[in-house]
Amino acid sequence: MGEFELVTDGIYQVGGSDLSDSSDAAVYVVSCESGLILIDCGAGRAPEIIVENMKEAGLDPKTITTLVLTHCHVDHIGSVEFFRKEYGCTVVAHTLDADAIESGDPSLTAARWYGTRLPRTTVDVRIEVGHEVIACGTDELHCVHTPGHTPGSIAAYIDRQGSRILFGQDIHGPFSREFRSDIVQWRMSMWKLLDLNADVLCEGHFGIYRPRDRVERYIRGYLDQYAGQ
Repeated sequence: MGEFELVTDGIYQVGGSDLSDSSDAAVYVVSCESGLILIDCGAGRAPEIIVENMKEAGLDPKTITTLVLTHCHVDHIGSVEFFRKEYGCTVVAHTLDADAIESGDPSLTAARWYGTRLPRTTVDVRIEVGHEVIACGTDELHCVHTPGHTPGSIAAYIDRQGSRILFGQDIHGPFSREFRSDIVQWRMSMWKLLDLNADVLCEGHFGIYRPRDRVERYIRGYLDQYAGQ
């Protein structure tokens, strides 16, 4: 039996350490008129479970049109080739992380941290700007460059039923020279996220935060935590 968590109408969490595999970061899916947008896809050890979770939520994985990779770390992107080959979806990542994704560099993808290896992966669309909009029917998924955790980290948001849903993976870090973190850029990125005034935050490892004041407290909490660094 599959497991999932409803975020709001047509938006679900279908993967993560409690839903698919202990090594998986959170996997979210957005249902639009013209198909599904998958946001990250787990570490690569249990993509079939993510698919079952989608089906349990009433979603057809065959309608996945786009897979957005929030950054190059293996716990978020290890299943890319499974979804790309199985469903023919378009893989999107920021250009500053795309080379690491395609090469499978063990340091830049943090694969060494997980004792695994990222297969060579194809990025179909490279985001070259600070703000890119992905159209999905009448919906728009906004991808915002938020460097810091990695050079090509992005956050995404969508406005639905009067609420702004923010997918802000790995706001908490960690930060390492091994994968080219930059704490100064990260702080600027966090202020950028605060300016979005999101009503719901879908985080990469620690779940879903709502309402708006709790989202703000979460982000500001990490700004305070890393204030001296």
